[in-house]
Amino acid sequence: MSKKKILMLVGDFAEDYETMVPFQILTMVGHEVHAVCPGKKKGQTVKTAIHDFEGDQTYTEKPGHNFMLNADFDSVNEADYDALVIPGGRAPEYLRLTDRVLEIVRHFAQNNKPIAAICHGPQILAAAGVLKGKQCSSYPAVKTEVELAGGTWIANNETFSNAHTDGNLVTAPAWPAHPEWMRQFLQVLGSKIEA
Repeated sequence: MSKKKILMLVGDFAEDYETMVPFQILTMVGHEVHAVCPGKKKGQTVKTAIHDFEGDQTYTEKPGHNFMLNADFDSVNEADYDALVIPGGRAPEYLRLTDRVLEIVRHFAQNNKPIAAICHGPQILAAAGVLKGKQCSSYPAVKTEVELAGGTWIANNETFSNAHTDGNLVTAPAWPAHPEWMRQFLQVLGSKIEA
């Protein structure tokens, strides 16, 4: 497996597991991951939130950890990166309002570079207009946005542990899908993984 340079777009109240676990997995297998946030610099942190499924009509939310950024958003040159990761949580709902975020996402989509998005992450993909004709999994509350953006929503299984690959796009409904989501993303990145 060749080392890839991966950009991760995060923000305050990104989902804790969906931020930390992919960052750690991708780093552990040898990739270089730059976590950035609009309006923040390297060494600053974003607050994460832990989302859980406890029998309510939607997920519950609890304070997570402080996740340290290791690169500056303002100095990102998307052409320097091989792939993009977009965690879920509440961050995507406001990150998609930043024109530069959408510009970065469009670069990855237009150049057919691997994109991994989970949970509410596809809100950013929808806002960037890159889901037309694509199959995309997400948290069920994002289904309408996926479809309005021209995508086909892939339903989650009972345990939210499924992931879906459509060309360069790897998506999943929530953090229980990490094993499958990251396995499929690593395969799109060119890793040889035994099933």
